[in-house]
Amino acid sequence: MEPIISAAELAALVERAAPGGAGAADLALLDVRYRMGGPTGHGEYAGGHISGARYVDLDTALAAPPGSRGRHPLPDPAVFGAAMRAAGVGAGSEVVLYDDWNGWGPARAWWLLRWAGHERVRVLDGGLAAWKAAGGVLSTEEPPPGDGDFEPRPGALPVLDAQGAAELARRGLLLDARAGERYRGETEPIDPVAGHIPGAVNAPTTENTGPDGRFLPAPELAARFAALGAKPDAEVGVYCGSGVSAAHELLAMAVAGLPTPALYVGSWSEWGADPARPVATGPQPG
Repeated sequence: MEPIISAAELAALVERAAPGGAGAADLALLDVRYRMGGPTGHGEYAGGHISGARYVDLDTALAAPPGSRGRHPLPDPAVFGAAMRAAGVGAGSEVVLYDDWNGWGPARAWWLLRWAGHERVRVLDGGLAAWKAAGGVLSTEEPPPGDGDFEPRPGALPVLDAQGAAELARRGLLLDARAGERYRGETEPIDPVAGHIPGAVNAPTTENTGPDGRFLPAPELAARFAALGAKPDAEVGVYCGSGVSAAHELLAMAVAGLPTPALYVGSWSEWGADPARPVATGPQPG
């Protein structure tokens, strides 16, 4: 299954899944609005969402509480599973995720579902803006909680801890998905120390998409990652501030047709919290 879906394709899915429709496979539509440092997206969801979509809160459903493992650690599988079932996700569901911002929240949910063993999951390319531009209408009716039978099977995708990330930066390719100024250590608006993991290569998520918020064509993405060293046979890992925008990088690499790299879930929020860990600043390694 392709990792992204167009607005036109989603409209056809929604029509077939509607009562009286042609009978599509089980569709679970998840609204994953999340803005870094902002309030929950439920208010915006309530003001208008794709019909049939259920809201999923990233901070409570897609992450454990912040602590020594970072700002967005992996969620407890039982908590994650319950949230997905309430969102209508079943073992055979085709899951489609979207937001109204930059795709980070849906990408995190896409990665978590695949990490938990669910393969039939896609992200709406261009998000809610693409839906509206294609003539899609919004609803304010919130469906009741779902009764899905999804059961997480964690471990289907690779993850890194701090030591593993440090080792990968030395022997393979560790990508830092944050903005260049944060990578270089010029500013750090969230975490206690500025800079990057020694040996990591900067690859901002903003370069995955065009001005319309849609992913660049697969050949362009493949060329971008190849130039960074992420070729099909390379050992690659990705991190960001807290393991959210890095998921967008993993999604972009999937769009490019590349294998899914390992995610350092704790990311910089875990790494930089330990003063014993080394910190690099400045431009890309030579």
